[in-house]
Amino acid sequence: MCSAVAGDVYHLVWEDDFTGTTLNESQHWNIEVNGDGGGNRELQYYSRENVSVGLDPESGASCLILTARKCEMNGKNATSGRVNTRNKVCVAHGKIEARIKFPRTADGLWPAFWLLGNDYSSVGWPRCGEIDIVEMGHADGIKNSTQDRYFNGACHWGVSHTDVKHFVQNATAEYDLQDGDFHLFTIEWDEHSIKMYLDRDRNPEVAPYFVASIGDRSKPDSPGHFFHKPFFILFNLAVGGEFTGIEQIEDVTALAGGEAKMYIDYVRVYRRDGEAQPANEMTYQK
Repeated sequence: MCSAVAGDVYHLVWEDDFTGTTLNESQHWNIEVNGDGGGNRELQYYSRENVSVGLDPESGASCLILTARKCEMNGKNATSGRVNTRNKVCVAHGKIEARIKFPRTADGLWPAFWLLGNDYSSVGWPRCGEIDIVEMGHADGIKNSTQDRYFNGACHWGVSHTDVKHFVQNATAEYDLQDGDFHLFTIEWDEHSIKMYLDRDRNPEVAPYFVASIGDRSKPDSPGHFFHKPFFILFNLAVGGEFTGIEQIEDVTALAGGEAKMYIDYVRVYRRDGEAQPANEMTYQK
């Protein structure tokens, strides 16, 4: 599944363009089923029924579809979808990109494309490290009436729950990111830094909206100890929660029509030509 990327220093090592009618769970994906609130007081129950593969009705693109619904399940007042590649597709350094169509998040939806350290089950959060490539629906966007353009990238890490480090960079796009079109989000990640970009397919020279230095290992809680190992990929569409500032289902106006959908056209992983990899090598299930 490797092919050259013309004119770039990266080569493609893994991708999923979500063709067919079902998600590839045997090799690539895990569908999460839980109502634990994500540790953020979220309102949804993540269900298999809210994860599907199908066509985007406007473009005809074959997509992973996460659907949030206002309905009761297992003590929750909403359902939605969340998937991950834990123990199946794990990435340490390189470039990852996903083409996403967001729903209208106003008010109360929280879509995200992000990464967690694949050692999550053994060391837990925040020691595993977390890289948020894009999140939308933040309470500040609600307050400023910029929800359709307000987004962020972030890194979270730490030695314990009582010593968590956060590095967040917020951005306001010059155009609507919830306009019914797809938008490309890219992370470039090496031994020195993490950089994130919006819509480089439209504007190859665009500046990164997020830059973090991750080379420092001088202290036990320095970022260099947390971001040079395999991470797995996640997509989810949360309902409410601390990020949105909404913790009651009646305040989730984004589901006034009953449901909302997040479409992922594809996700791709690239490796930089000649780059030295961390001790824990990338792993892919082809």
